[in-house]
Parts: sequence; structure tokens; C-alpha cells
Amino acid sequence: MSDMATLERRLAVLEDIEAIRQLKHRYFFMCDRKRPADVLACFAPGEVRIDYGRIGQFSRAADMVEVFTALACQEHIVEMHHAQNDQIEILDATRAEATWGLYYFMINTRERTVTQLGGYYLDEYRKIDGAWKISATAYHVTSTELLDLGEGMAKVIFAGGAAPADIDDPARQA
Repeated sequence: MSDMATLERRLAVLEDIEAIRQLKHRYFFMCDRKRPADVLACFAPGEVRIDYGRIGQFSRAADMVEVFTALACQEHIVEMHHAQNDQIEILDATRAEATWGLYYFMINTRERTVTQLGGYYLDEYRKIDGAWKISATAYHVTSTELLDLGEGMAKVIFAGGAAPADIDDPARQA
């Protein structure tokens, strides 16, 4: 391979990494802005693999977005997703994989609770018609802090790894 071809390939890889980084950040931003159609646009069309633990497992992004809309697109749910420590690997011109750290913070103003999660995503991407899309994603919780603000002072409900389902049931926030 010539030096020019090598340079062009290296530049293409850097551009692809940045496009994937922008896609993931857009996904989180649209989740926080409660814009379901824009969340859906981050995913590949057709069959995908989504494993969001207690939120659910999905083979169609539209099904996940339906659950997202019911749980998160509520005035009393205030969320903040922060991606970090991305490790993106371009496999070829149309496939990539990445691991992302996530710091997640949610205030439920109706229940007067705060949830903080730490964890990581394992993602797969496909380049479709020149644009990168999420084709598979799984989120793994590594730390949880649940606080009750009901009596005007924060009270720890749980602090540790993944909280037990009876304490941290996402369906209760809808």
C-alpha cells in the first residue's frame, strides 16, 4: 500500500471514529431532550439488538423508543447522560465496535428520588448510506446510588452495584 493510500485510510478511520463519537453523543443528548424521533434516528433500520437490562431487550429500535417514551418522556423525569472513556474500533469500512462509560443522573420530581448510575455500553455500528448507525447496544450497570428526598434531606435507599429489582424498578417512574 502506498504512503498516500495509507494516509487516506488513516484519515478515513479518524473521520469514522469522530462520526461514531458524534452519533453516540447525539443519542444521549436526544434522550435528555426527550426527543423520541431523534433517538430512533440514531439506530440502524430493521433488526437491531438492544439489551438495556431491566428496561428491556429489543430487536427493533422502535420498540425500545416506545418504552423510552413511556418511561422517560415525562415532565417529572429529569435526566442527564454523560458518555466517557470511549474506545472505538473501526473493523472495516462499514462496521465498528465501541465501549462507552456512562454516568447517568435522574431526578424524579414526583417521587422525590434521585438515581445515579455508573456503567458501560458495548455497542456495534454499521455504516449505512454513508452514515454510522447503532446496530447493537447493551448497557451494564456497575454502580448505583438511590436517594429519597422526601423529608427534605437526602436518605440513601441503596448504594452499591446493581440495585435489586424491587428497589429499582424503572416501570415505577412512568
